[in-house]
Amino acid sequence: MTINKRGALPVSIDDDATASYAHLFQAFADPTRLAIIQHLSSGEHRVSDLVDHMNLAQSTVSNHVAFLAECGLVTARSEGRSNWYNLAEPGLVRILIAGAEELLAATGNPALLCSHIRGRAS
Repeated sequence: MTINKRGALPVSIDDDATASYAHLFQAFADPTRLAIIQHLSSGEHRVSDLVDHMNLAQSTVSNHVAFLAECGLVTARSEGRSNWYNLAEPGLVRILIAGAEELLAATGNPALLCSHIRGRAS
């Protein structure tokens, strides 16, 4: 094992894992997707509901919901001609948001998202 100039052991980086984490965090990095996550944390919605809540074009909301689904954060339930979207793992999203809030506070940038994202039961 080689020690680098700073005396630290070398770090082995898993490129696939790094890409998976980056893709997941992209979901939370976009303000529109983060707003959709907040809406879905209150319960399931159709794209048309999200369009009404957010005053965005249907195509914009659909594209963002598709990205969230691709990341595995959102699931769909068909009912008639409608698809109802929900957070796949609301409890885990809640934990991630709580951790982000703690990190923001620790770095001097305190910020809280809507309260129901922290208080909804899984």
